[in-house]
Amino acid sequence: MNDSTVWETLVDEAREIASKERILSKVLTEFILERESLSDALGWRLASRLVKNSVPESDIRDLIKKAFEEDIEMLQNVESDLIAVTERDPACNDFISPFLYFKGFQALCCYRVAHFLWQKNRKDLALYLQSLVAVVYSVDIHPAATIGKGILLDHATGFVAGETTVIEDNVSILHEVTLGGTGKDRGDRHPKIRSGVLIGAGAKILGNVEIGEGSRVGASSVVLDDVPAHISVAGVPAKEIGTIKTVSPAMGMDHNLLEMREYESGGGI
Repeated sequence: MNDSTVWETLVDEAREIASKERILSKVLTEFILERESLSDALGWRLASRLVKNSVPESDIRDLIKKAFEEDIEMLQNVESDLIAVTERDPACNDFISPFLYFKGFQALCCYRVAHFLWQKNRKDLALYLQSLVAVVYSVDIHPAATIGKGILLDHATGFVAGETTVIEDNVSILHEVTLGGTGKDRGDRHPKIRSGVLIGAGAKILGNVEIGEGSRVGASSVVLDDVPAHISVAGVPAKEIGTIKTVSPAMGMDHNLLEMREYESGGGI
């Protein structure tokens, strides 16, 4: 699905809902039907959520729109995130729900703008935007963190990602996950989450550790060491409990940690 198709689908969904729900027609008109593009619509929707009577809403709106217009890859990443929500969240069957309502998707969009500003050395404005996101969405992602495309932040409340965090493509993360440091050390000190990883609710991954491609971290686990690719870990501290036979648990959103494990001894779980 290309960028024009994503936008066209969003517009079609808005028209259909507006024809059925008079009360929502003004909202849909303001944020989608009167907008000229996805970049424009994102500026209007996100600014309406973020502004708290400090910086004028129009300034934040224009900032977001221009950032997405300038960085086409960033806009494509947002489209991939939108598709990821519809494909992996069983409670979502359309584009319009995450665009209008889902805090995880919206917070991730705002992070992408803050990251864009950080890379442009507009760090004060990036940190200001981060602070707004933390208050409005209860999601705290440092603007310097690096996050790929096709990301699902499901529910998202309480998600934290530190300054040197890296999250690769097609990762799914539940609420109250922390990707943090372990103390006062500076430098590269935060987790590296490889592609296809699924992180359960409440998991804490601390330090400059690598969570290997296609691995799974169980809910409420505390991970302090590297996790090999295609391995399930769980517990406090987290331990290896099984191998993963699927390429990407993030895509299937399967939190079952008790897949058959092939031990060297030939035993089961």
